[in-house]
Amino acid sequence: MLSTGALRAHLLAARLAGPVATSREVSLRSYRLFAARDPRVTLGLDPGRGWGERELLRLMADRCGVSDDPAHVSGPDVIDPERTVAGLDAFAARLAQAAVRRAPVLFGTGHPHRLLGFYAALADALSAAGCPVLTPAQGRCIDITTRFGVRTYNLDYVRGVALVREPGAGAFGGGTGAHSHSPLPVRVVLEAAAAGRGPLPELVVGDHGWVCGAGQLGIEAIGLADTDDPALFVGEAEGRVAVAVPLDDAVRSAYYLPLTRYVLNRACLSQ
Repeated sequence: MLSTGALRAHLLAARLAGPVATSREVSLRSYRLFAARDPRVTLGLDPGRGWGERELLRLMADRCGVSDDPAHVSGPDVIDPERTVAGLDAFAARLAQAAVRRAPVLFGTGHPHRLLGFYAALADALSAAGCPVLTPAQGRCIDITTRFGVRTYNLDYVRGVALVREPGAGAFGGGTGAHSHSPLPVRVVLEAAAAGRGPLPELVVGDHGWVCGAGQLGIEAIGLADTDDPALFVGEAEGRVAVAVPLDDAVRSAYYLPLTRYVLNRACLSQ
């Protein structure tokens, strides 16, 4: 069992928390865009009320530990490791509850190059505990608006984790996929599950549009979020995202392995 102290030390050493690679400038830009309801940063969430930039900054200071000083406009952003540990504990508790009731679960990531292994290990553990890990709409084409215009992606699953690929990016079921913020993939997956009369997920686990898109539709959703992802924390504050864990979501994939062990142990899912 990885102790809380050892986890905290790892978070700081790997820069998952403490001073992180995400810059203050990038975070503040995201808050401005979210306040303007730019879909690139709302990630499928339709906020229940208006959120101004100052209010978002106060929320992110409360949920992540970033500075609440609007005059602080440059340098690395900061995540409080205590808030990360508390978020991982809450995240693990939701997984444990799903395991007890053998709930159908959907995993999806917009950060497959970094977080695929983390989610895949959780999917393996929940599957072993009797939870159906859902994989609807594999191979479906999805048109997603990017900064380069509308591009068509293919939906795929790797070890039970949904992701999107650019056409011709590799064989289905192997390798990693594309970085994406879009909520369209989770909407396509849920629509396919409903049309196929199969089970709908009772829990969605992931990041970006997977979490916000599912939470917006009333499905329990938990995930990881960086300081430039205010949508998940707004969703949590408004009651549509169950748990948002603050951490850097783009460090080396191996650095998430201790978090995997910690979460599985806390959820009593270690094998």
